[in-house]
Amino acid sequence: MATKQWKGRDFLAETDFTREEIETVLEVAADLKDKWKKGIYHDDILRAKTLFMIFYNQSLRTRNSFEAGMTQLGGHAHYLDPSKIYTPAMEGREVAYSTERVSDVARVLDRMGHAIAIRCYGDPVDWEYGGAHAMLREFAKWADIPVLNMEDDIYHPFQGLADAMTVKERFGGFKGVNYTMSWAYSPSVHKPRAVPQSAILYASMLGMNVTLAHPEGMELDPKIIAQCEQYAKTSGGKFNISHEFKDAVKGAHVVYPKAWCATPIFQAPVGQSDQTKTQQIFDQHKDWICSEKVMDIAAKNAIYLHCLPCDRGYEVTNGVIDKTSGTGWLSAAFDEAENRLHVQKAVMSLVM
Repeated sequence: MATKQWKGRDFLAETDFTREEIETVLEVAADLKDKWKKGIYHDDILRAKTLFMIFYNQSLRTRNSFEAGMTQLGGHAHYLDPSKIYTPAMEGREVAYSTERVSDVARVLDRMGHAIAIRCYGDPVDWEYGGAHAMLREFAKWADIPVLNMEDDIYHPFQGLADAMTVKERFGGFKGVNYTMSWAYSPSVHKPRAVPQSAILYASMLGMNVTLAHPEGMELDPKIIAQCEQYAKTSGGKFNISHEFKDAVKGAHVVYPKAWCATPIFQAPVGQSDQTKTQQIFDQHKDWICSEKVMDIAAKNAIYLHCLPCDRGYEVTNGVIDKTSGTGWLSAAFDEAENRLHVQKAVMSLVM
């Protein structure tokens, strides 16, 4: 498939792009990272350009990596707090007083800047799954400038790019890399699906041998699973699902344990999910924690990944996430966090 023109394109989901296009992003990111490490200014790329950032959910890495990235590229990022502005309403829905339609917000901002970035994944209990992604698509429909997905309820495409970049840096490529994306226990049962779904989409698209591990009752979106299976066939990689944590980690080069919501939350009508059942599923699997003993059964040169923030003592032990140097397996979680900066600069450079 031929690569489309980059300028003006939205970045809403990895599935909107080909493998070749994603590899182009990673190449640009590596070049920009090299310049940044050497202190070579590249503030001519987006000089005097503006990125509007709308955050419906809080952020540390995402907000600061986008703001720093725009500064390094010569532009400026505007932080927009929805509680301080009109809350956009979807077209065709009941509009409360003091609410502005997505079509109006999008068309106003695209007259003043060069891209709109949005984070909105809602509360899994009180939000219809897919509703946040639909809102981003609605923004993209009305805005003539690129709309960037800083995480919604289905995809986290920039986090997934950072994950892929970290794997490529550590292993030189993707072929033959055994990649285990696993659920992990957390006291919080309301964590979105976006991170694990984007992680397995990129890994299978790029040709890795992917294992998705989770207890029964923690299934991800069936459409995402079907896409991963198709990517694996096309890329020459593998895609498997396991319900045994330690078996899935054996021989893995990438170990990525992360909590996400139980399936019953997504199957029940909005606001009617069985919280007791969900809590029971979580509490039955407190042993799904990434410890030093777990990492010892992975490949000798394995890396631990996590999008952060991690729940220390629940998802992972301190001894794992803090082992960033030495011999044997290592934590690459902070390299992964830094790479958010570089992949986001790459995408912004290409589409803005």
